[in-house]
Amino acid sequence: MKKISLMTAFVSLAAMLVVGAAVAAGAIEGEATKLPVNISAIVMFLMFVTGTLFITYWAARRTRTAKEFYTAGGGITGFQNGLAIAGDYMSAATFLGISGLVFLKGYDGLVYTVGFLVGWPFILFLMAEKLRNLGKYTFADVASYRLQQTPIRALAACGTLATVTLYLVAQMVGSGKLIQLLFGLPYPVAVVIVGVLMVLYVTFGGMLATTWVQIIKAGLLLTGGTGLMLMAMAHFDFSLENLFRQATAMHPDGLKLMEPGGLLPDPVSAISLGMALMFGTAGLPHILMRFFTVPDAKQARRSVFYATGFVGYFFLVVFVIGFCAIVLVSQNPEFLDADGKIFGGNNMAAVHLSRVVGGNLFMGFISAVAFATILAVVAGLTLAGASAISHDLYAHIIRKGDVSEKKEVMVSRAATILLGVIAITVGIAFEKQNIAYMVGLAFAIAASANFPVLLLSMLWKGLTTRGAFIGGFIGLTTAVVLVVIGPIVWVDVLGNAEPIFPYKYPALFSVTAAFVGTWFFSITDKSEAAAKEKAAFLPQYIRAQTGIGAEGASDH
Repeated sequence: MKKISLMTAFVSLAAMLVVGAAVAAGAIEGEATKLPVNISAIVMFLMFVTGTLFITYWAARRTRTAKEFYTAGGGITGFQNGLAIAGDYMSAATFLGISGLVFLKGYDGLVYTVGFLVGWPFILFLMAEKLRNLGKYTFADVASYRLQQTPIRALAACGTLATVTLYLVAQMVGSGKLIQLLFGLPYPVAVVIVGVLMVLYVTFGGMLATTWVQIIKAGLLLTGGTGLMLMAMAHFDFSLENLFRQATAMHPDGLKLMEPGGLLPDPVSAISLGMALMFGTAGLPHILMRFFTVPDAKQARRSVFYATGFVGYFFLVVFVIGFCAIVLVSQNPEFLDADGKIFGGNNMAAVHLSRVVGGNLFMGFISAVAFATILAVVAGLTLAGASAISHDLYAHIIRKGDVSEKKEVMVSRAATILLGVIAITVGIAFEKQNIAYMVGLAFAIAASANFPVLLLSMLWKGLTTRGAFIGGFIGLTTAVVLVVIGPIVWVDVLGNAEPIFPYKYPALFSVTAAFVGTWFFSITDKSEAAAKEKAAFLPQYIRAQTGIGAEGASDH
């Protein structure tokens, strides 16, 4: 039955994509559609979709148990998982957004990426090994290991679903506009295609399909980015000195292009953004879930090591691409509108650069890769959200652990479809909305609600259920409230004249509130349950350090 359903879905989707491509040829319209339809991009994208759907079909035949659905049976190698984690992190927003930021602000774009990168060593040295040894399917397994299951899993599920939903909607809206711009597809059609593919990958293939989609996408992005950088650097005789000299000569900011400090208005904003990016990375549920896909803690550490290398290299590549675009794109009349601004905005700098150095064919490849990155990221997000619903809420809170694996996986697949419908519906409804705050809020929640509770549950003997629950919700609530009353929502979205909270990024305040709240309500908890939870830290610590009793890989 599964085979028939998957093949039917594949045929239906292929037909929809072909029709969509045909419609695109004559439907170059809408606010975001400013580039002519690139047939090579559509063909390459169809090739990617076809390949990944066959991978999903292959994975579906190997996904029978809950462990195989959630964690690919724990059989992914450290190198493969590192590449998949990097794929989770190297989104279209990273590729196009960071290169666009460098194109606009120069060196400050590199400073921005440091926050993302610094989170990885933090995970490597403090979290990766313990996560693998203590966890099973979700990070809530780790946070609730010695604490009361119901309140901690409820908190973890709220943090996960809030992070995933915000991140997912932002990705859906961004993908709709990007695809509309690159391919000429109508916005709703673009959102539906992304949503349907996302649901197919996760529902049928689980973590195994999601992982291999990420690996392929990461390979394409690293290859495409490197090729674009090398082809562009050939125009400067592969000399960074020549590149930076010409860029500073052509950019309106001149030598200030090479100076930090122009992106953020004050030190508080800089620290707060850095904390959100660093601690948010360590609290993203779809990233944390990947540590359960490897056989043991050694492979978990290798995963972070490889991921750090891939992500760090990619950020340097994107930095160079942004500077190359300043010289080769910013004053090229072919890519400028009547007002002298770049078609599609600064985020399209890398795409335009690919056309300068490689023509329409290479531009088609880069455009298709940008679309592929979106599909891979939303699949990982959806799996994390579905796992929180089925494993944490349904299996452990509603059924108190009394549920069969088959039933749990069925609920997870139903949750995947539900999340897909919500993402498509909200994505279409938010077409005209300012969604810039959503990614920032997602990182703020991950840093303020997920990260403090997870870290303290592994490292601090004094943590209690009361402290974790209250402190986690203090962080969650503070992050949401401060974003709403801050400049991004209160002024930009709601149209008020002045914000109540003056800073765009709340992490400095919300993360601090979460840690202080967790600490205070734990040390003041003198209950008998709290004493048992503190006593249970030693057995947890032994398992976290040695791996004795940890989940093993499935036999295949």
